[in-house]
Amino acid sequence: MNNKAKFDRYAEMLRDWSSRMNLVAPSTLADIETRHFADSAQLADVLPPDAHVVDLGSGAGFPGVVLAILGWPVVCIESIGKKVAFLTAVRDELKLDNLTIYHGRVENYIAALPRDEKIVFTARAFAPLVKILDYVAKTGHRLFLLKGREIPAEISVAKQKYKFDYELIPSKTGDGFIIIIQKCR
Repeated sequence: MNNKAKFDRYAEMLRDWSSRMNLVAPSTLADIETRHFADSAQLADVLPPDAHVVDLGSGAGFPGVVLAILGWPVVCIESIGKKVAFLTAVRDELKLDNLTIYHGRVENYIAALPRDEKIVFTARAFAPLVKILDYVAKTGHRLFLLKGREIPAEISVAKQKYKFDYELIPSKTGDGFIIIIQKCR
């Protein structure tokens, strides 16, 4: 199955499962390809090619499943059992051997995280920036986050608690940003 077929099948599964459970906002189902897939896929332009992606609060798989389809090794962390069932079904249906699903809380996964320089964190619609940094700041790993237009205010709040270097890249699919964070302390 090529990537186009995988994305087509993923969209079908998302529409089907969303009719039974809350995976994404119903208003976004008409434009899955841009709103979810292209938005998530823009991380491919900035991620290191050898990165091992850890996706925080994966939900319906954005950006984790999209990045796995594009070839990165990904761990999707999700605490809600119904969403884990969806992610597992997608992984199995699309035969994504590079995708691992972790059913549990972010802080529990991070507590056991190995010291691997290739690990990077991603997230989309997960938590405010300061909360994300509360989870991952001590790891020393870089973050590649998809955030909305409110990110300048989130950065101001996070800078009151943490020091970090960051780069903001305007989103190609909306009025948000990719924020790349490193050297968080």
